[in-house]
Amino acid sequence: MNNGVVFQISPGGKLCGETRIASDKSISHRSIIFGSLAQGVTHVDGFLEAEDTLSTLKAFRSLGVKIDHHGQGRVDIHGVGMNGLRPSQQPIDLGNSGTSMRLMSGLLAAQAFDSVLTGDSSLSKRPMQRVTKPLTEMGASIETTDTGTAPITIHGNRQLHGLQYSMQIASAQVKSCLLLAGLYAHGTTSITEPAPTRDHTERMLEGFGYPLQRQGSTVRIDGRQTSLKALSIDVPGDISSAAFFMVGAAISPGSDVLLKHVGVNPTRTGIIDILSLMGADIQLSNQQIIGGEPVADIHVRYAPLSGINIPEQLVPLAIDEFPVIFVAAACAEGETLLTGAAELRVKESDRIQVMADGLQILNVNAQPTTDGMRITGSEINGGRVDSHGDHRIAMAFAIAGLKASAEIVINNCDNVQTSFPEFADIARSLGLNIASKN
Repeated sequence: MNNGVVFQISPGGKLCGETRIASDKSISHRSIIFGSLAQGVTHVDGFLEAEDTLSTLKAFRSLGVKIDHHGQGRVDIHGVGMNGLRPSQQPIDLGNSGTSMRLMSGLLAAQAFDSVLTGDSSLSKRPMQRVTKPLTEMGASIETTDTGTAPITIHGNRQLHGLQYSMQIASAQVKSCLLLAGLYAHGTTSITEPAPTRDHTERMLEGFGYPLQRQGSTVRIDGRQTSLKALSIDVPGDISSAAFFMVGAAISPGSDVLLKHVGVNPTRTGIIDILSLMGADIQLSNQQIIGGEPVADIHVRYAPLSGINIPEQLVPLAIDEFPVIFVAAACAEGETLLTGAAELRVKESDRIQVMADGLQILNVNAQPTTDGMRITGSEINGGRVDSHGDHRIAMAFAIAGLKASAEIVINNCDNVQTSFPEFADIARSLGLNIASKN
């Protein structure tokens, strides 16, 4: 049986030092999308060099956009304007990237040509009706498989009209998809979300000079108002990647870590709020606004953690960080309860079940529920766990090795390349005893 890339974590250790984290994946995706639609050349520094974001870059090249990729996070995008995209000569393969597929569905539904979006086996299991249904209501012609998954076939040359839409699930990807379609629609598109989600799309639209209105939980965009103007983008570090080292420092005695130039957009800082409620020692410094996005250095020292009931309003603000939050809960005194997080079951894996299974293998009392998990803190044993090809689960169990009594072996870690290729190297430099083997 092929276990893919395997992480081996020797027990113990602590995290000390300072580092700059991998660049933000959400902002990197959007810089390619909006830079392609702008007039002029958009310069990006700090572009995330990972499989998911490179899928977006390749997709826009296939749509006729000239993109100079210089390496080391430097990208120049020669925008073709709102109406300058050209049909791809073949289906657009987006790999493992749900962000790429959902956002591009909204954009391509408004174009004059047909498109087909495909992905890998994991992406092809993820629910896409949450975007295809409202797009159809806007006038798009769009098809999925019978189960509502990719491939997505989009028939172009449809006139879209504005939509008033109340989202049932808090999802920045759905919101962003509809905003992209709304750019081209006749009339106003109004999107109301049940809880706040990341607002990088809104911030970037405004940065590129396109007006929108935000009021409470509703965002409105009037279609066909103006063109997008190219700009320079400096992508900060990704707080979702920083989260692994925040938890690692919080759970291992003697740890002291400074994570530099991390994006601290208030729609993304649920991880800081949740760890602080558990008793973590976290300080922000050097706070500034860069390109419309708040950025700070995050300083984390070890402090004993206590179990909590995680407030449901924080769930959308930390939706990608729960695998490693579950590790923090396993190291906390007492019980931690998560509710209101059913969305975790339809991520790259069923993150509730897969994390519960892995934690139980490591002798942690983790009880999955339909929409969350109940975890009682205890000693973590060694063992062999499977990430099920989910990058965030692989990295979360690697961090658990800091508190394990014996070696943890993690199978199928290849997909760490989708979001954080430097994870093992940075973790090792800070003090995690990690080996990576093919």
